[in-house]
Amino acid sequence: MLKLLRFLKGSAIICAILAPIMMMLEVAMDLMQPKLMADIIDIGIANGDTTYILSLGGKMIIFSILGLIGGIGCTYFSAYAGMHMGENLRAGMFEKIQALSFLEIDKFKTSSLITRLTNDVTQVQNMFMMALRIMVRAPFMCIGGLVMAFALSMKLSIIFVIAMPVILIAMTIILKKSMPLFTSMQSKIDNVNLVMRENILGIRVIKAFTLEGKQREKFDATNKDLMDTSIKAQNMSMILWPVVTLVMNLSVIAVFWYGGNLAYIGGIEAGKIMAFINYLLQIMNSLVMVVMIMLNFSRAKASADRVNEVLEAESSIKDKTDTKDFEAFDVEFRNVSFKYHEHSEAVLHNVSFKIKQGQTVGIIGSTGSGKSSLVGLIPRLYDATEGEVLIGGTNVKDLSLQSLRKNIGVILQDSILFSGTIESNLKFGNNEADINTMEDAARDAQAYEFIINKEDKFNSVVEQRGKNLSGGQKQRLSITRTLVRNPKILIMDDASSALDMATEARLLQALKQRMKSSTVFMIAQRISGVMDADQIIVMDDGHIVGIGTHEQLLAANDIYRSIAVSQLGEEVLENVSA
Repeated sequence: MLKLLRFLKGSAIICAILAPIMMMLEVAMDLMQPKLMADIIDIGIANGDTTYILSLGGKMIIFSILGLIGGIGCTYFSAYAGMHMGENLRAGMFEKIQALSFLEIDKFKTSSLITRLTNDVTQVQNMFMMALRIMVRAPFMCIGGLVMAFALSMKLSIIFVIAMPVILIAMTIILKKSMPLFTSMQSKIDNVNLVMRENILGIRVIKAFTLEGKQREKFDATNKDLMDTSIKAQNMSMILWPVVTLVMNLSVIAVFWYGGNLAYIGGIEAGKIMAFINYLLQIMNSLVMVVMIMLNFSRAKASADRVNEVLEAESSIKDKTDTKDFEAFDVEFRNVSFKYHEHSEAVLHNVSFKIKQGQTVGIIGSTGSGKSSLVGLIPRLYDATEGEVLIGGTNVKDLSLQSLRKNIGVILQDSILFSGTIESNLKFGNNEADINTMEDAARDAQAYEFIINKEDKFNSVVEQRGKNLSGGQKQRLSITRTLVRNPKILIMDDASSALDMATEARLLQALKQRMKSSTVFMIAQRISGVMDADQIIVMDDGHIVGIGTHEQLLAANDIYRSIAVSQLGEEVLENVSA
C-alpha cells in the first residue's frame, strides 16, 4: 500500500495533509463534550448555578460547530486527495500496460488487467480516503478517550484493561483468516470478467451455434464461484462485529454496576459516571471503526498487491542504453528460433534468409506453420529465443523501439479499429497527416470509393471495433492507416483475406508502385497474393522449406506446388519447365 503513495502528487499532497488536521479538530471537540457535560451535572445542576450551566452549554455549542467544520473539511480534503490519487494510479497503470511486451500481457491476461485497472484501483482509492478519515479519527478518539476516562476515574478504567485485549485478539485471528479469502475473491472477479468478455466478443458465434444455454451455465458456474468465495470472506470478517458489540455492551453494564456501587458509597459523582459511559462508547465506536478499517484493509491490500504486480513488472523487450541508428532497411534472419514461453514448444526452428531493401517477399504455408510468428520478430513484438534478426545489418535489439516501430508498418488480418471517425483512425498511422495524404493512401488501399460515398466522408463515425463496417471495409481502412505512415518496412499479415480477387489485384498493383523503395513482407493464404513477389518463402511446421520465385517453387517445391494446384488448378503447371 505504501508503495502506491508515490501517485499522490501536486495539490493532492496538501489535501492529504489537511484532511488529518481537520479530523483531529473534530476529534478534540468530540472529546471535550462528555467532560463539559459532567461538569454541568456535578457542578451546575448540583449547585443550581444557571449561569454556569448556560456558560458550559454555550461552549458545547461552539465546540460542536468547530467539530462540524473539522468533519466537513476532512471529508472534502480526503475525497479530493483520494480521487486524484486514483486518477494518477489508473494513468500510471495504463502507461505501464502500454509499455509491457506481448509476453507480459499474455501472462497477466486481458481480463485480469481490466480488473486491476478498475476494480482493484477503486479498492485502493477507497481505502486511502478511509485512511485519511477513519484511520485518523479511530486511534485519536480511542487514545484520547482512554486518557480522558483514566483522568475521570482510575477505578472504572480497569474495565478497559479487560475488554480491549479480548477485541484485539479476536481481530487478529479473524483478519488472519479473512485476508487470503479476499485475495482469492479478486482472482474470482478476474474469472467472471474473462467469461463475460469472451461472451460479449463472441456473441455472434454463440447465437449462430445456439450456445446461449451452455454459455449461461458456464457464466453461472463462474459467478457462483465468486459468490461462494465472497460469502466466506464476508462471513469470516463479519464475525468481528458481534464480538465487538458484545464486549461493548458488557462493558457498559459493568460501568453501570461498578460505577453505581462507587456512587452509592460516595466514591464518584453521577456526572462522571455519565461522562465515563460516553467515553466508553466513543472508545468502543473507535474500535468498531478499526474493525471496519481492517476489513477494508484486508481487501485493499489484496488489490494493492495486484496493482503493484503490474507496476513492478519489467518488460522483456526494452531499449539498450546505447541504441544505434538505421543504416538501411534490408532484413536478415540468422539462425532464428523462437518460442512464446520458456516451457512452450518452439514455433520457429533455425530460420535464416535475407531480403534486400526494396524487395517484396511473400510468405505462404499451412495454418500454424509460423508465418505470423516470423514477421512478429521484425518490429520486436516478441524477441527471438535464439539467433538474430537484423535490419540494415544491425540487430533489432540494438535499435530503439520507437525508431524501429516508427519505420515499420504492420497490417494484421484481424482489423482493429477504434471508436471515433475514419479520420481519427487513419491518424493513428500519422497524427500530422493532412487530408491529401489520407486520400492518396485511401486510393492505394482501395478504400477511397466507399469513404467518399459516405455522407460525412472522412468524418464518418466508426463504432467500437468498427462494428458498423464490413470485413472488407475494415481491412481496407487498416491498410490505409498503415500507408498513411509511409513505412520503410511493410508487413501485411494476411491483410487482404476479406477482399475479393479483383480488389486484391488492384491493391497489390497499387502497393507495388507505392512501396517500390520499401521492404515488403506479405503473408497470404492465397497464391494470388504472393505469386508476383520477388521472393516467396514457404513455411511448414516452423521451418523454411523453400525460397524462390513463383516459377522456381512450382518447379522444385512439392508443398508450394500442391498449394498452387489446389487453388489455381492443374493448368498452373503447364508452363513449368521440368
